[in-house]
Amino acid sequence: MRRFVATHRGALDAEMRFEVMLARSASAHDGDPRDSAVSETAAFGVKVTCGGTGGVTAEGFTGVEVGRLALRKGRLMVELEAALNEALRRARWNVRQKIAALKTLGTTAPALARALGVEPSNERATIPATFQRDPRDALGAEMQQLCREASSAIAGLGQDIVFNAVSALSELRHELFINSAGAAISQAFAYSQGDVYVVAQTADGHQETWDVIGDQRGFECLREGSRLELSAHPDLHSFALELAGETRALAAAPPLKPPDHEVVVVTDPHFNALVAHEIIGHPCEADRALKMEAAYAGRSWLLRSTRENQLGRPIGSPLLSACSDPTLDGYGHYLYDHEGTPARRTIHIEGGVFRGFINSRATAAALGVKPNGSARASEAWHLPLVRMSNTFFMPGASDPAAIVSEVERGYLVCGNNIPSIAESRENFRISARRVYEIDHGRIGRLYRAGSVLSDSKKFFTNIDAIGNDLRLFAIPNCGKGQPMQVKRMSNGGPTLRSRARLVGGDR
Repeated sequence: MRRFVATHRGALDAEMRFEVMLARSASAHDGDPRDSAVSETAAFGVKVTCGGTGGVTAEGFTGVEVGRLALRKGRLMVELEAALNEALRRARWNVRQKIAALKTLGTTAPALARALGVEPSNERATIPATFQRDPRDALGAEMQQLCREASSAIAGLGQDIVFNAVSALSELRHELFINSAGAAISQAFAYSQGDVYVVAQTADGHQETWDVIGDQRGFECLREGSRLELSAHPDLHSFALELAGETRALAAAPPLKPPDHEVVVVTDPHFNALVAHEIIGHPCEADRALKMEAAYAGRSWLLRSTRENQLGRPIGSPLLSACSDPTLDGYGHYLYDHEGTPARRTIHIEGGVFRGFINSRATAAALGVKPNGSARASEAWHLPLVRMSNTFFMPGASDPAAIVSEVERGYLVCGNNIPSIAESRENFRISARRVYEIDHGRIGRLYRAGSVLSDSKKFFTNIDAIGNDLRLFAIPNCGKGQPMQVKRMSNGGPTLRSRARLVGGDR
């Protein structure tokens, strides 16, 4: 890397990410074994930063899946050298485009003229994966048996269960980051995940439910469950039966017929995980806020422009705080991002006031702040994007039962289902799995097919109670980018009480 930068005109720094991955998976439908697979791969991505006239800088990136070519050292080094040259060619092209744009736009585009302004990482670290059962040693037959037994147990609950699917995954991923500044960071991650999908049909209605458990641990967390403080969950078999029981109850419950006015809503941690993901997490990604996703995924209600934004302004109740913290033990845990920047907690909301975004080196420079270690890619051949990690509402001091008991008339909203979000996330409709009436502090009748509808800032401002029951939930399928990258993370929060409109209806 150092030799490449020293011998190529305009090159300022270079970096490489190399990864190897092995995953085992299995599934069962209605008690019958289905797929069972083992996959392994190797890949790399390289990025070169180039400088031009006037201090303008730009980056170029390329990446490729190499498979077993990784075992052929000489051939691999040839491919890496070719990739570095291609990345430099792209960086030089980007520099020329920036200079041309500046000639046209002049002082109206100051961010284009701004150099990265952030020194590349020179960190060195080795971080092992955490597991009791090494995913490389997990037996496909054992995974298949676990899925088949859980699926059979669901099917045995009764004729109103018309379909179910249970799947399990155990993966080991090893990442190496090096750059021309001397960084050398080795990180390994173990992932285990269980997915359950249940369809129930009764004389009263139809219900489909999907949910997931996931840990950065070995296969043991699916066989035995997890006792982690913020993300504890049962074993896959028990989790599957619990979800199936809920699905049966919802199929027999009436659809919500909501009032035609705003009501008190108490939202549980699982529902708030999707609120945190959609209304805090994505809008707090600096590349989205800087309009890099505007063409295909939307913008951010927190930053209309560098002059018109919510930084330092109240956007919620003084009780409300939220953050992203990749250093916590969750599905989004890591200690260094894919630019070699150390991970750290980033406060998004503090006492109702908006404080800041998660970022990459480039977006941090554009906003004039320090990088906080939030640039990550789903695979090495993809360019790192600004991604959530463990993003959540922070806990309060109230007992959740007391929060409900203080409500004269309202609704308890539990579990999340489908989001429908405005382009800039300034308002939302998020459907719940379960909605209960609250009558004089007591939880009453169960309803299905209910959603919370609100303006984001209004919902946050109306919060008047926050529980002490913070929970994090695994999110395995967050999509972002073009081409699409799917990333794992955790979202969550405690119980919240606010006011909103409810909408509902049968499906």
